[in-house]
Amino acid sequence: MPSRDPRIDKYIASSPAFAQPILSALRAAVHAGCPSVEETMKWGRPHFTHHGLLCGMSAFKAHCAFGFWKGSLLVPKGAPAERDGMGQFGRLARVADLPSRSAIVALVRAAAVLNEKGVPSPGRAKVVKRAPPRAPDYLKVALAANAKARDFFATLSPSGKRDYIEWLAEAKRPETRALRLKTTLAWLAESKSRNWKYERPPRG
Repeated sequence: MPSRDPRIDKYIASSPAFAQPILSALRAAVHAGCPSVEETMKWGRPHFTHHGLLCGMSAFKAHCAFGFWKGSLLVPKGAPAERDGMGQFGRLARVADLPSRSAIVALVRAAAVLNEKGVPSPGRAKVVKRAPPRAPDYLKVALAANAKARDFFATLSPSGKRDYIEWLAEAKRPETRALRLKTTLAWLAESKSRNWKYERPPRG
């Protein structure tokens, strides 16, 4: 027996009248293409999972949308339907706007295979961990002579330190860098971050 989530039953029933047959047809096609699919609600909309997110559907005021999590591997990028609305099939205002049931079933099967094989979603770049910021020698020398500034600088997060280091490095003239270095030491001695002027004061 197919896995059915009562929340999706409620979602379809509460959708506009035009949307109900569209959503029902999509739901049936997904189950036909992947009998072991599971239903869930994510971001307030019906989704289907099989070894990870498979596809999802939505109803709006005047149209529905349906898309695969790895759609760019299934539907040609830049297809007219893809450019017209959310998902890979554009704005679906009636059942006739849907691809044929056999076409949807075939895409669901293909999407299921991608998930089973562990094919990663395209366009999801890995987060590159940045190296810890390295203070330039002139900043190290200045901090060594200013205990308050040195101690506060040591407490800053890597991004907080980077804010100061990059600000100093952006100075094109020696005079500008010297002025920024003086300002940096003064602010650090007062336990201020580089962008302290824009930070919200703590609530009392």
